[in-house]
Amino acid sequence: MARGGESRQWHRYTPRQRLVRFISYLLFVAVTVWALRSVDIFWPWLFDAPNAMGDLFGRMVPPDFSRWSDIVRALLETLNIATIATFFAILMALPVAYIAAQNTTPNKAFLWLGRFILVSSRSVNTLIWALLFVAIFGPGVLAGILAITFRSVGFLGKLLGEAIEEIDRNPVEAIEATGASRGKVILYAIVPQVVPTFFAVSILRWDINLRESTVLGLVGAGGIGLLLQGAIDTFQWQVVAAILLAIIVLVLLGEAISGWLRSKVI
Repeated sequence: MARGGESRQWHRYTPRQRLVRFISYLLFVAVTVWALRSVDIFWPWLFDAPNAMGDLFGRMVPPDFSRWSDIVRALLETLNIATIATFFAILMALPVAYIAAQNTTPNKAFLWLGRFILVSSRSVNTLIWALLFVAIFGPGVLAGILAITFRSVGFLGKLLGEAIEEIDRNPVEAIEATGASRGKVILYAIVPQVVPTFFAVSILRWDINLRESTVLGLVGAGGIGLLLQGAIDTFQWQVVAAILLAIIVLVLLGEAISGWLRSKVI
């Protein structure tokens, strides 16, 4: 009890903390309102969206699988894009991860070069990479493979580089004490410690690439997306439904395969 018979009231935050929280909430609300006001929404279309969606789904039923041979061929092309791109991305990401890790990079210049490559790769969306390579090499599978490859290098290199930075230094120092060359130090001290991460990250990236390669055709970079875009442009909505179902099946199979591979190698 306080003096004068008054009891003290406990507060979770001090007056200063409450003021800071109030100002933070006020700023958050102000920024949210400003962001919503800057979005140009055509409200009649928004209110009519449920009817439009119902009409569109009605046009998609039943799915038309008459072009199943073309769908299967496009799915195989999509699978090839994801697999080949992942393989090349791994080959490119390994040296980049090595120079981007602080404990293995030769010097500061290589460190910043490696991190610049990783940031550049991850900063550009896959579709942007695809647009660039379509402009350079023309429409087709090659542009899709290169787009997925260059996008994947940043993901793989960053995670592998972090795994290298977290290795135990004792095996490295022990092998260095024997007078082993740098190559043998990497082979016998660093590689065994990052192999589990290498397989886990590579399988995960292949799974992601499989999903991303399904939309590359929308910008002319090959795969099932090219067939999907053609069906949409010609208003073949039943064929669109069949292609979307095929994409879902492909992604589910990719998820199952990647899960099985992770259980075997990790």
